[in-house]
Amino acid sequence: MKPSTDSLVLYTLHLADNALMLGQRNAEWTGHGPVLEQDIAISNIALDLIGQARNFYQYAAKQINLSTDQSINPAVTEDSLAYLRNEHDFMNCLLVELPKGDWAVTVLRQFFFSTYQFYFYGQLINSKDSTLSAVAEKSLKEVTYHLRWSAEWVVRLGDGTMESQQRISNALNDLWPYTAELTTLADYEEALLKERIAVDLNSIQPLWRNKIDEILATATLPTPKNLETRTGGKQGKHTNQLAIILKEMQYLQRTHPGAIW
Repeated sequence: MKPSTDSLVLYTLHLADNALMLGQRNAEWTGHGPVLEQDIAISNIALDLIGQARNFYQYAAKQINLSTDQSINPAVTEDSLAYLRNEHDFMNCLLVELPKGDWAVTVLRQFFFSTYQFYFYGQLINSKDSTLSAVAEKSLKEVTYHLRWSAEWVVRLGDGTMESQQRISNALNDLWPYTAELTTLADYEEALLKERIAVDLNSIQPLWRNKIDEILATATLPTPKNLETRTGGKQGKHTNQLAIILKEMQYLQRTHPGAIW
């Protein structure tokens, strides 16, 4: 692959992996939500994210197949990218692979990630890559709802009972170290910036932080200070939680390769 194509594939896989992993984590709530309405809401958000992942995987597969001799290597598909790669091949941020935790962890993580996606897709629409731009335009409509829903829950828990405030405070301290990676540029992102394909994460970081501070203040929650930053997922260095979730998620495809219903 040409360097620019290689970077484009990694970039697209990063976006797909982010959406797939968080969609998978949210799907663990299906049938277990605190009330029926919110059970449906978190399940729909999971479906939206997995739909975004599909669009990105399809594009990544197309790029890989165009640059690969398929007489030697079999064609790559969205399914093989999701179900047949090993943990170190995944490029998602660490934040999205962490266990779902309690409801406070789930809604706070969704808020952090949806805020990032909202500003990210808002700029990816302007990408010179027409496919990425189109996926961003479609996804932004979904993410706008995700952001509103999760922000309302953060405020509801933070400005609620002593129990709810304690749980969201614990979630905040646990998740905050993982948030910096959302707006930290990887090498493949920097390479695509020059071609006006990727989003400059430095430009959305202050937007992300302002929104986070606004909602945390409304929720009467202080922003954590001096917590160690944890990164590496965008370069394929993950927590042991990713291997665990992939083992479950990929079991059927790996046990019965190529099986169809």
